[in-house]
Parts: sequence; C-alpha cells; structure tokens
Amino acid sequence: MELARELLDILACPKCKGPLRPAEQALVCPACQLKYAIREGIPVLLVEEAEKLSEE
Repeated sequence: MELARELLDILACPKCKGPLRPAEQALVCPACQLKYAIREGIPVLLVEEAEKLSEE
C-alpha cells in the first residue's frame, strides 16, 4: 500500500525534522540515514525502531 502524497508532504523525520522520502515498505530520512518501516499502511516513526541505512 502506498502512502498518499498529502501524507508524505506533512510527515517529517522525528529525529532531525527533515523530509522523508518513500522507499519499499518504508520511509527514509536522507539526512539521518535512517529507515522507518511502514506496517499495515502505517508509518512507524519511532527513532528507537528505525534501521540505519547501510554505508554502500
């Protein structure tokens, strides 16, 4: 399930308050290099549950 553009426009990274970009079943903060899961269509914007992006 894809999130609505209106929702993406108002969501922000809970750590740095920066913009989030959509990824496969997740939202990604490019500034913090964190990935927030989307579970059952609901973004889980908890810093302690975010995954660090790999350094590729």
